[in-house]
Amino acid sequence: MKLIEPSSTPLTEPFWDATRDHRLLVQWCLTCDQVVFYPRDVCPACLGGELEWRDAAGTATVAAVSVQHRAGPGRDDVDGPYAVALVDLPEGARLMTNIVGCDPDDVAVGQAVQVHWHPLSDGRNLPLFEPVIADR
Repeated sequence: MKLIEPSSTPLTEPFWDATRDHRLLVQWCLTCDQVVFYPRDVCPACLGGELEWRDAAGTATVAAVSVQHRAGPGRDDVDGPYAVALVDLPEGARLMTNIVGCDPDDVAVGQAVQVHWHPLSDGRNLPLFEPVIADR
């Protein structure tokens, strides 16, 4: 799979550094005890600036899915179709991601998924998600 590799900024550096070790992090507001995702300088709920990074479980539930039949930016035609989904982490964050490891048409709202790490050229890993298999 060919993807456009995301850039890292000083704000997102802890997130991307953790992916090198296959760890999924989310920001957490210490003032109002709320998850903050996507990474920000201040909490969108209380405008507090005391944020920390915490490990996420790496599991999620599909909240919405769209199967793309045409190649997107940075993708080869052989990469389609693919599933783009919003997934809800148990920590409270919602992420946009791709669901891999299955037929895209089989992805369904409410489906349990788990993080799947796609290697990037600089040693970081992109967190994608795949269906949870009961025997794992």
